[in-house]
Amino acid sequence: MRAADPRLLRHARAARTCLILAVLLGLAVTGLIVAQAALLARALAAAALGTGGRALAGTLLLLLGVVAARAVAAYGGEAAALRAAARVKSQLRRKLIGHCLRLAPAAADGPRPGQVGAQATRGLDGLDPYFARYLPQLVLSVLVPAAVVATVIATDWVSGVVIAVTLPLIPLFAALVGLHTKAATRRQWRLLAQLGGHFLDVVQGLPTLKAFGRAKFQEGVIATVTSEHRSAAMATLRIAFLSALVLELSAALATALVAVETGLRLLYGHLPYQAALLVLLLTPEAYLPLRAVAAQYHASAEGTAAAETIFAILDTPLPARAVRGTAVTGTAVTGTAVRGTAPPGAAAPVPDLRSATISLAGVTVAYPGSDRPALDGLNLDIGPGELIALIGASGTGKSTALRLLLRFVDAGSGIARAGGTDLAAIPAGQWRAQIAWVPQHPRLFQGSVADNISLGQPRASRAAIMDAARLAGAAAFVEALPHGYDTPLDEQAARLSAGERQQLALARAFLRDAPLLLLDEPTAHLAPDAAAAIDDAIRGPLAGRTIIVATHRVPGLAGASQVITVGGDRRAEPASRPASPLAGAVIR
Repeated sequence: MRAADPRLLRHARAARTCLILAVLLGLAVTGLIVAQAALLARALAAAALGTGGRALAGTLLLLLGVVAARAVAAYGGEAAALRAAARVKSQLRRKLIGHCLRLAPAAADGPRPGQVGAQATRGLDGLDPYFARYLPQLVLSVLVPAAVVATVIATDWVSGVVIAVTLPLIPLFAALVGLHTKAATRRQWRLLAQLGGHFLDVVQGLPTLKAFGRAKFQEGVIATVTSEHRSAAMATLRIAFLSALVLELSAALATALVAVETGLRLLYGHLPYQAALLVLLLTPEAYLPLRAVAAQYHASAEGTAAAETIFAILDTPLPARAVRGTAVTGTAVTGTAVRGTAPPGAAAPVPDLRSATISLAGVTVAYPGSDRPALDGLNLDIGPGELIALIGASGTGKSTALRLLLRFVDAGSGIARAGGTDLAAIPAGQWRAQIAWVPQHPRLFQGSVADNISLGQPRASRAAIMDAARLAGAAAFVEALPHGYDTPLDEQAARLSAGERQQLALARAFLRDAPLLLLDEPTAHLAPDAAAAIDDAIRGPLAGRTIIVATHRVPGLAGASQVITVGGDRRAEPASRPASPLAGAVIR
């Protein structure tokens, strides 16, 4: 059983002040424990011998003050430790969510949303016992026994030696039981995270499961996982109860040994009465912190197990960004480094996409675990203000080309430049600030319709939001909603049709007024009239922006300056400006 996880302690630096205060208050508690035992022994001895009534009253008042001070110090220490826990949890949540967001764009093998949700909520909440009780008790388990042994040896060296010899038995037994506890708690937490992730998947896909008659089967799967989690939780509780029994029995036997030898020597007059009382009062206090720290270890085991899972996610390396000699935040791709990249650590200036040309030369992208590249030797020049159509069947790499331009994936080999600057050397956030994107399956968030449209332009006026909705063909159905643009959307906008969600996503992209507009199957869920309206908007009000449309339709968009058949040759190109041919490149 590891006393304290060094990784958690490193993250606790943000709460160093609170932890130092908790330790100082723990020192105060240690001194007050010894003082309390000494005053109580003096009071009992005075009462038994019938000496000093006024002195006895003074001793009792001091004892009352020490008891009150001990309670205040213990409360203050736990409050400070809870504040430290809150800060550490907040820091870990920010790091976890930030890391997952950087992994998410292409991390097919990354953590599941349900598991991340369970870890970031209940899992991290389990750290409260770790910081508020386990760590302070760990400090007390060192300070209090040392202070007690020193005090008892100064009072009666025989009893002090007995305590010093029997004390190591408690942590020894705790360590042996803790090994089993750690394994059981890991399994319990793994099953809980699996249950959370699977349950989320089932709830999100419930209509599909019911349509295909598999809802009952998934009920059985959830019941099985739930039963396994229940069994793991009960096994963990059994180990915790066994630990309590072993530790209580060990402490009781050690205390009884001290009590017997102290009582015999008191009986034969070899030990003063007050000294015997002090030894008997302090002996349980020597074993109590060790028993308590073992109990708190079990209480905090779930939080530490969740933290280990979180650290495993945080330790997942962010894929190399194909920058020579340096790694840049992004998603993993395989292949060789991009030629002609910027020097290590250099941040290239961000080109203005209103005037810059984007050039792809021999670009290859491969996803981890795939036996063939998604893009293989792609050559393409994208001039400012061009309308380019990528056409092809599903799975041929159209979306990968857009993801490359979004910097969600980077080229494994080849050269990708914008305005003569290597794309991989441009800060991703500043690059994406010039891009608007509509994916195949757009995501809408809880909030009003207006909030979802203005996601990329949060300060947009209501008039601008309404203009974007009209341009996307969404104005009619939005105005028919109960509260119009202020109508709140539920989770995933389930009350809207796929076409309506697509139109809101298009309105969001149109409102951003970005110089580069990436549209992935923008009309796939739209009726023919609505799709024709989007085509008219692309060629009309949106003309002047650089627009790249990935579509299944053949021959693609009318009036496109370049129409690229993914996996084959270009079907059309402008007469006024010859574009770079695919030169045999294959996009799979």
